[in-house]
Order: sequence, then C-alpha cells, then structure tokens
Amino acid sequence: MDTGKAIATNAIVLPSLPFGEDALSPIISANTISYHYGKHHKAYVDNLNKLIEGTEFAGLTLEDIITQTFGKTDKAAIFNNAAQAWNHAFYWQSLKPAGGGEPSAALTKRIEASFGSLDACKKELLAAATTQFGSGWAWLVQDGSVLKVVKTGNAETPITAGLNPLLTIDVWEHAYYLDYQNRRADYVGKVLEKLLNWDFAESNLQD
Repeated sequence: MDTGKAIATNAIVLPSLPFGEDALSPIISANTISYHYGKHHKAYVDNLNKLIEGTEFAGLTLEDIITQTFGKTDKAAIFNNAAQAWNHAFYWQSLKPAGGGEPSAALTKRIEASFGSLDACKKELLAAATTQFGSGWAWLVQDGSVLKVVKTGNAETPITAGLNPLLTIDVWEHAYYLDYQNRRADYVGKVLEKLLNWDFAESNLQD
C-alpha cells in the first residue's frame, strides 16, 4: 500500500489519491475530499517532516516511526502525525467509486467464519464507527486466523497492537461534516453500502 515512504531527501511523501477528488460524489463530495486530503492529510505529512528533520526518525518508513514512538510521551507529536498520515493513506485505499456490495467468495468465507455473515460484520463496523466517542477510526482487522472489528481514538492505529488492518472508516468530523453535519451514522452507512473497497481488504489478508 502506498502510505508515503521515505525518499532520498529523508522526507515522508504525501501519497496520491487513488481516485479523483469528485469520484466518490455524492456520498463524499469533492469539497470534502479537497479539504480532507489537501489540507488535513497534507498537514500531517508536512508537520511530521518538520518534526523528524535531523532526528533518528528521518529516513524511516511511517510504520517504523509509528512503532518506535508509540507510548513515548516525549515523542507524542511525532507519533500523532505519523499515525495520522498512515491512517489517512490507508483510509483512501479503503474506499473506491462504486464500492460496497459483496466481497469476493474467498473474503466472504473468512468474514462468515468470524462474524457469521457479511451483514453482521457491517453492523459491527457501523456500531464501532458510530459509538467511537469523539474523533477516531473504525477498523476491520485480522488477528491471526480471526477477523475482528475494532475502534481507535484520535491517532491510534491497530498496527501498534500487532493487528493486521484490512480496511478503515475515518470518523473524525473533518471526514464527513461538510456533507453530513452531525449525522455520522448516515455517512458511515453510505460508505459501507456504496464505497467500501473489499478488494483492498482482501489484498491485505495474511496467510
């Protein structure tokens, strides 16, 4: 996954969107994508590059920066910006135009083994996303042979808990407020039904 990697200048790069800014409309408007990606996501990358310049973290991947700064109070700013840069890149990949629908037979089998049905899985994702207090994320993750739904607050990410993320839904207000105001459940429900990228989730499965 293109989450932004270190290059020769030791800078973290803002990855390109995997779709046009208007490609998710009317579920997520071009206006929201423009602000969310062009302002918020870019700011996390820019802030991180300023914070790591000249430090031992310069030149590392986002994943390495996240794992090496997690839980360290004096490195909280670096962790927050690195994790948010990674989470956002993962979120864009978790969406696609004309998404939603049914996963492949192979992924459906894994989902049914863990949740009982695809509908039950989506209900858990909806519940996690709508009950996350304040800002955060809802995730479908792999924990060994089992798939689970988890939620994380603020910049937290499942990779620090040894979980393998398959897809995510951003529930920070900047992800939906221009289009849905305080109707988070409407935003999440439409993402689940119309935009979720099950192919990306399957590509992240580990044997």
